[in-house]
Parts: sequence; C-alpha cells; structure tokens
Amino acid sequence: MSAINERRERERAQRHQLIITAARELAEAEGWEAVTTRRLAERVEYSQPVLYSHFNGKDAIVSAVAIDGFSELAAHLHHARQAAPEPGQALRAVCRAYLDFATERPALYQAMFVMPTDVKFASAETPPPLRAAFGEFVSCFRPDNERRELFAEVTWSALHGMAVLSDSGRIPPEGQEERLDFLVTMSTDR
Repeated sequence: MSAINERRERERAQRHQLIITAARELAEAEGWEAVTTRRLAERVEYSQPVLYSHFNGKDAIVSAVAIDGFSELAAHLHHARQAAPEPGQALRAVCRAYLDFATERPALYQAMFVMPTDVKFASAETPPPLRAAFGEFVSCFRPDNERRELFAEVTWSALHGMAVLSDSGRIPPEGQEERLDFLVTMSTDR
C-alpha cells in the first residue's frame, strides 16, 4: 500500500471514529431521538453523503456505537475482575462494574442493549468486543464448571434486567445492593 493510500485509510478511520463519537455525545446530551444524519453531518462538519459513505443510516451508526461500547465495557469489567482481592469476589466486582457502567453511560447502554441493532449476540458473528465482555463474566466462574457459560449468561441477563428496571424507576434504587448480593450468592452457591 502506498503512503498516499495509507494516509487516506487513516483519515477515513479518523472520520469514522469522529462520527461515532459525535453520535454518542449527541445521544448522551439530548437522547437518541436527536441523533439524525443531518445533525451528525453538521456536528462533524462533513456532508451527509460523506456520512453515508461510512454508515448506511442511523441504525448502522447505533451499531458502531454499540460495538465501541462493548470495547469499553470489556475493559471496565476486566479491570474490576483483576482488582478483586480474592477469586470469590470477582463475580461481585464484575457485576457491580456492569451496573455502574449502565448507570454512568445511559445512552451508550441503550445503544448496546435496548435499541435495535444488527450486532449479533451468541453467534459466530458476535463481534470480538462483545465476546470479550462476556468472557469477563465467564472468567468469574470456576474453569471446571462445565456450565460456566450458562451461569455467565444468566447472570448477565439478570444484571441487564436490574439495570433497565432501575433506570426506568420500576424497581427502587435503594434495594440494588441487596439484589446484587442475592444474585451473586445464587450464582456462586451452585
């Protein structure tokens, strides 16, 4: 590849990331309804056709934001798991980190788990960042547990329910630690 082509690819990748970042910032500030290709084009100072040369509409942008989010989530969960002083505390640390992530980044969490995307879960097409995030949950269970992926999946599902129900005000926030303790106890007592 020539130096000119390398520079063009680098610039394209930077534009691509700029669009993702702008979409995320706009969603965090005003909600996903405010994220339109026109508003994004204005925000990143590129024409709408340039935007469409990177993404085939808003759904594709949301998917890209979600994949970015899974990279962040995986790093966040990994850090929490590594920082747990004892192996038995890793699951609670990862669960707490997951709930904190959902609370601190609500628009990103929506892109990752609530809004329609073409991001594939539990399939051969699952993006590596999503696999890495799931792997952090799996790593919290003993390697000799043949059902550790099932345990990780059910734990993640329960946490997702807690995050969404808490965010919508359907369950009271003051019971979150008790729910978390119950979940961890139920997951590790098996």
